[in-house]
Amino acid sequence: MTHIPRGDSPMDDGPHDAAASRRLNDAAGGEARASADHPTAATASVRRPGRPSGAVRGAGQRARLLDAALALFARQGIVDTTLGAIAREAGFTPAMVHYYFKTRGQLLDVLIDERFAPLRAALGTPFQQNPDDPVAAITQLARRLVDVAAEHPWFPSLWIREVISDGGLLRQRMHERFGDTYQKASLAAISRWQQEGRLNAGLEPSLVFITLLGLTILPLASSQLWHTDPVRKNIGGEDIARHAIALLVQGIGPIHAG
Repeated sequence: MTHIPRGDSPMDDGPHDAAASRRLNDAAGGEARASADHPTAATASVRRPGRPSGAVRGAGQRARLLDAALALFARQGIVDTTLGAIAREAGFTPAMVHYYFKTRGQLLDVLIDERFAPLRAALGTPFQQNPDDPVAAITQLARRLVDVAAEHPWFPSLWIREVISDGGLLRQRMHERFGDTYQKASLAAISRWQQEGRLNAGLEPSLVFITLLGLTILPLASSQLWHTDPVRKNIGGEDIARHAIALLVQGIGPIHAG
């Protein structure tokens, strides 16, 4: 409540009213002290029950903008996507986008740190968890790629468009921020497995991951077009993973019993 000085109120024109004014001022001071001592209680009295705080709403709006950016980047590429287009996709005004992200480059850096870095780390764990079993490592990586695509529908198309394609902006940006530590570790593991006789010596280590991506990510990205294909319309992620693992581990030759 606001302090009301004597003489400012139209009712403050006599001894009785002056006393009332003093009581009002005393009450206001008490409320101010209580609010200072218990800020959460004062805030709770204003906020409607169940209404999210500004921080919660802000986090939700920011996440919605990131989701919209990923969808557009996967659909039409990073270079052809403006902040204004992201605002329209998310149902916000351009000013809302600029409140969170001043430039498209800043938004892209946030996406790399918050969305791609965790996925990149998850894709590297199969090799770390299976240091002496290349078949298990490659099998888990194939399934992990399919799981990531199922959880994040934008992943296959965006990866093909912006990571493994020539001039992909996302690949350049990720390399600038993270370097090639994961790639070198994977190549070293494959070479060691070959030397130990655990993996086909005829394999080219630098092509193993690209081959795996071609067997998983490319069909997953293409599957969006299979709705009217009578042969492939019922093929799902599990089928793609099984096919990729069988081709990698067993090749195209027939399986002989015993």
